[in-house]
Amino acid sequence: MATVTLKGNPIHTNGDLPALGMKAPDFALVKTDLSEVSLAHFAGKKKLLNIVPSLDTGICALSTKYFNDHAEKHPDTLILVVSADLPFAAGRFCTGSGIQNVVTLSMMRDRKFAQDYGVLIVDGPLAGISARAVVVLSAENQVLYTELVPEIGQEPNYLAALAALNT
Repeated sequence: MATVTLKGNPIHTNGDLPALGMKAPDFALVKTDLSEVSLAHFAGKKKLLNIVPSLDTGICALSTKYFNDHAEKHPDTLILVVSADLPFAAGRFCTGSGIQNVVTLSMMRDRKFAQDYGVLIVDGPLAGISARAVVVLSAENQVLYTELVPEIGQEPNYLAALAALNT
């Protein structure tokens, strides 16, 4: 169990992020077309997982836009944005914000992804959705970098995450 804060108040996740060097847990998440994808759908590519509570919040939107801008300049980069948002809402957000270079994925069918990655918030007002985190995976799905952002309202360390992605 890890502790993060929401406006300075402690809240807890169900576990810890995957350890560096381990094989990332597989997942079943939902794309905007309602199809289900797993890690196998992104085989052979490095991946940055931008895990956010909801795209409908300022910091989540900022981080998604930041990583989208990076991906636009680096077409070999695969950015997956994972949230509890419905796929329709994620699609509207991306269309309305001009975001075309990330893949949004939803936990709408279950919270197994959040549980397996140790980011499921278990108490407080956001219980049932994910904490803010970044996980970078190699093309073989080995964990290269992790960050559990200590305050929900704080942006991740973009430079460290992108450095891990670009090594």
